Amino acid sequence: MTKKLLIFHPALAPYRVDQFNSLSQMFDLEVVFMFNNVWNHNFDQSKLLSQLQFKVSFLLIGPGYKGKVFRFGMLKAIKAFNPDIILGYEYSFTTQYLILLRRFGFIRQKIGSTIDDSIEICNHIQSKTRRFARKHTVKKLDYLVVLSSEVSQYYEDCFNLKEHQIIVSPILQNPERLRNNPNELERLAEEYTLKYQLKGKKVLLFVGRFIPEKALPRFIRSIYSILLEQKKVVVVLVGNGEDKLNIEAFIKDKQLENQVLLPGRYEGPELFAWYLCASGFILPSTYEPFGAVVNEALIFGLKVFCSKYAGASYLIHSYNGILFDPLIEKQTIDKLNYFLHSINLISSIELMNKPSLIDNYQDDFIKEWRKLIDE
Repeated sequence: MTKKLLIFHPALAPYRVDQFNSLSQMFDLEVVFMFNNVWNHNFDQSKLLSQLQFKVSFLLIGPGYKGKVFRFGMLKAIKAFNPDIILGYEYSFTTQYLILLRRFGFIRQKIGSTIDDSIEICNHIQSKTRRFARKHTVKKLDYLVVLSSEVSQYYEDCFNLKEHQIIVSPILQNPERLRNNPNELERLAEEYTLKYQLKGKKVLLFVGRFIPEKALPRFIRSIYSILLEQKKVVVVLVGNGEDKLNIEAFIKDKQLENQVLLPGRYEGPELFAWYLCASGFILPSTYEPFGAVVNEALIFGLKVFCSKYAGASYLIHSYNGILFDPLIEKQTIDKLNYFLHSINLISSIELMNKPSLIDNYQDDFIKEWRKLIDE
């Protein structure tokens, strides 16, 4: 008999679609979202929801404090679905409430939580409150779902959890789904390359929010000397956010309008097309729990210049990218110069000429989540 899995999750993001759909093939799945969109993002939720293959519901009413919320109706949702296993997220009020419900006998199911911390965040936890919550929560859960084997080992070593209690489930997307419309992607990519005159250039692509954690102003300042010396190097920053004004001011001051481009925010095929007209991908974050864009870039055949602080850094190997420390300027410059020698000028934007550079993790995904089935 198929086990029933109930997941309480903050909100639906594009990079979660494939993971949830894969789970629905292993479990009788329901996901309850606590927000109607991802904080600080305006994803087209109707498009995303139309791609899901399982039952979805929402709990949107309840008190909140500094981005942390408690939602009314959790117990009712649990009783209505009657799952075998329930997952909350992080060490949130949602997860704490699940612990209380079981402690006082209102539920008897096994419970767990999805933890999005990278190994860097595990080792250098930024908040005393989170440190306290982690210390007093982990042992009360039956399962943790983490993003990498490094984080799994951390919890085994520091909290004496058993291997069967930890599911290693990185935020990965299905290459076939992202690459399934080559004609449309190539048409859009051709438009971008013509509009921004990218042919014959080495194009470094960034995708994401312009927020302090992504460290874009620092990165652009660090590589200014490279941009001065190598006029065929172009940086394309796709996205938006609070650091945009700082970036624009630096671009104007240093007259980099032709080498640092800010085309705006995109999603869906309009975003994926940008990967086709790039030579390589950059992620200079100083704080990054995972970084699903690294997975996307690799799927579209781009080598990645990736911050060592990103959870997705474990996806980078000698054949598909370079890791660097964005806090060390000389290392950033030296390693970026080396990275630039490993990537090509933009000529073809055909998808067939950009084979995926990511390993197939589907077998590992099934093996890890079977821990909930075989227990």
